[in-house]
Amino acid sequence: MNFKKPLLLIIAIVLTATMVACSNTANDTDKGEKKEMVTIEHQLGKTQVAKNPDTIVVFDYATLDSLNQMGVEVDGVVKSTMPEYLEKYNGENYKDIGTLFEPDFEKIYSMDPDLIIISGRQAEVYDDLEDIAPTIYLAIDNEDYLGSFSQNLNTLGEIFDKQDFVEEKLVEIEDVVSKVNDKASALDKEVLIVMANDGALSAYGVDSRFNVIHQEFGFDPADKNIEVSNHGHNISFEYIVETNPDIMFVIDRAEITGGSNTAAQILDNELVEMTSAYQSNDIYYLNAPVWYTAAGGLEGTNIMIKDVKAALN
Repeated sequence: MNFKKPLLLIIAIVLTATMVACSNTANDTDKGEKKEMVTIEHQLGKTQVAKNPDTIVVFDYATLDSLNQMGVEVDGVVKSTMPEYLEKYNGENYKDIGTLFEPDFEKIYSMDPDLIIISGRQAEVYDDLEDIAPTIYLAIDNEDYLGSFSQNLNTLGEIFDKQDFVEEKLVEIEDVVSKVNDKASALDKEVLIVMANDGALSAYGVDSRFNVIHQEFGFDPADKNIEVSNHGHNISFEYIVETNPDIMFVIDRAEITGGSNTAAQILDNELVEMTSAYQSNDIYYLNAPVWYTAAGGLEGTNIMIKDVKAALN
């Protein structure tokens, strides 16, 4: 009887089983490896987070922007309103986790994330997301853009060991903002911030979501009494004429949500032509996706600086 073939078969089976066992042990070791933990204090609480987490879900475009600049890979993002400059995240390598207001909880749960990062639009579902995985809230304070911007970046730097990178970028941005503020503060001109939304117009002033234009960038408001509201103060063309701004910064919300009327079309009328801003060619259309959905990111903040610097040339 030839025992050679059965013996070889037995050896092959033993070797295969050993390799599988070793592989499983290695995987278990990787998964069970204890990482250094940090406590992150944020507006909605305190969260224990593992440093350099493996699976990351991000709802906040500003955070996504900053992580992209840091070279940190993420796994789940909101694709429905992705700003163009972050369009790589619409690729198949990234899972779609719902919308800014309606997370896909089932999808997120199936990803078994190590960290979820949210901002204002997801605040109401913080507890639900926290039940799935450690969740931190990073948002921009309208009354202190640079302060909250710096705090958010430092938080990310601590989690992902990017402190030196963050420090370098903050120094660069703070220097540029200071120079913009010096020039804008020296202008004898007043600014009106307007959002166009498919035919409707809203004005934003001091302490509004676009307060960075006044507080950090140093532009004087044309109307100091605009009521603070997340959706702005509804205005008419007559209001624009009466306010008569020297400079207008315009955000076209239709760029994000879609619409039949662009901001340029809406403002193309005889009343607007009566303003100093129109007559001096000082109406500037800001990068709406950044200003409306991604303010507070590293690249986004530089885009915002570039937008307002156009009024200083």
